[in-house]
Amino acid sequence: MPCLGSGAVTRLWGVRPKWRTDVLGDFFCPGCGGDRNYRRQHGRRWLRLLGTPLLPLGPVIGSVQCTSCHGRYGVEALEQPTSVRLGAMLRDAQYTIALALLAAGGTAHRAAREAACTVVREAGFEDCGEAQVLAALAALSGLGGELHDAHELGAPFGQRLGEAGGLAVELHAVLEPLAPHLAQQGRERLLLQGAAIALADGRYLPQERDALAAVGSCLDLPKSQVPALLEAATRAPYENL
Repeated sequence: MPCLGSGAVTRLWGVRPKWRTDVLGDFFCPGCGGDRNYRRQHGRRWLRLLGTPLLPLGPVIGSVQCTSCHGRYGVEALEQPTSVRLGAMLRDAQYTIALALLAAGGTAHRAAREAACTVVREAGFEDCGEAQVLAALAALSGLGGELHDAHELGAPFGQRLGEAGGLAVELHAVLEPLAPHLAQQGRERLLLQGAAIALADGRYLPQERDALAAVGSCLDLPKSQVPALLEAATRAPYENL
């Protein structure tokens, strides 16, 4: 009887998992480098003969499989937002920062209102004009129907931001989940967008510095670095930074 080589034995016998799909969804595939569909699966190792499962050997750690490249990754891969989700998070961050700085500095200055609207439009809200921005500002600041004339606002909004109001809560809710997914330069750019609004009337107000410090904290920027960035913004226009 001929002797079987080790390669032949390996082909006869083997241990491979059998997978079952729990969830389907979209994720950012590390292998493809883009948004793809995934299968989240759990499985069990089986002793196989000629590919046929014979004996269960125990569970395997759950994983995520890309339906395009068929790469298999740990479930922590789902923590990375998709490109679409990351873009939406970034737009929300720019929008919220614009509202927070407009609230801190007041809306009496037309230049500040225009700067905030510019940032909002840059974020992708192209149809969002001054009326929509001021209405959102009133709602998040807790003034609701009390908003009638944008030129009469100002100090009340700046005071509101320092309280545990809608805008303060919104800053934390929007910026903190985004920060781990942005490079240092991206987080600095968000802060400088807020600085551009604060400087639209020519100078920082104390409450604007407080708001920008809160933005820097939510973006996990070093506390010592924020003043240096704000000072740099006074010497160079935002579009040149």
